[in-house]
Amino acid sequence: MPVALKWFKKPPRLPSLSVRNGAITRKTKETGIEVSVDLDGTGAARIATGIGFFDHMLEQLARHSLMDIEISATGDLHIDQHHTVEDTGIALGQAVRQALGGMEGIARFADVVLPMDETLTRVAVDISGRPFLVFRTKFPQSKTGTFDTELVREFFQAFTTHAAMNIHVETLYGENAHHIAESLFKGLARALRAAVELDHRQRGAIPSTKGTLSC
Repeated sequence: MPVALKWFKKPPRLPSLSVRNGAITRKTKETGIEVSVDLDGTGAARIATGIGFFDHMLEQLARHSLMDIEISATGDLHIDQHHTVEDTGIALGQAVRQALGGMEGIARFADVVLPMDETLTRVAVDISGRPFLVFRTKFPQSKTGTFDTELVREFFQAFTTHAAMNIHVETLYGENAHHIAESLFKGLARALRAAVELDHRQRGAIPSTKGTLSC
């Protein structure tokens, strides 16, 4: 006897990887920032902010998140580095938010504990649509090279607000300002990599009982 065929309803299609990118141009009297991101890249980075240490941190963010990130920034560095760092955080946060679209099918939550030599930092991320930063890190030195370490928090605050995420960072211990800063950026990178990942068990659904992550 012929075998009866059993038909299954096809699951909803997952969001296309090719559309998970964003591009932002931000121009003020203080800075000019152009940012593009691809959430499903390979970690490629083209970064030029005029601040060497900051470029290095952003390259770490790209490499360990596996996002492709391009940033070109000019700013009033003759005054200080504050506006350039903060506005880069704003534009990058907006670009990531744009790339996430409706957040269908993403993992949403992720956390990591990341060692960097004598330093240990943990980072937790919730792509919630409700921006809130908890930043429990102190730097033993006010500068690493010519970079003001207090600006690390300014970047995290700007990025958190404009990416509309809930981000908690805490350095459990550490002695070297360079290592502490790098552990923060690498920790953010690894947490973001996991949180933006498409979870095939979600089948394209938004991971919220509200049905939205837009607010």
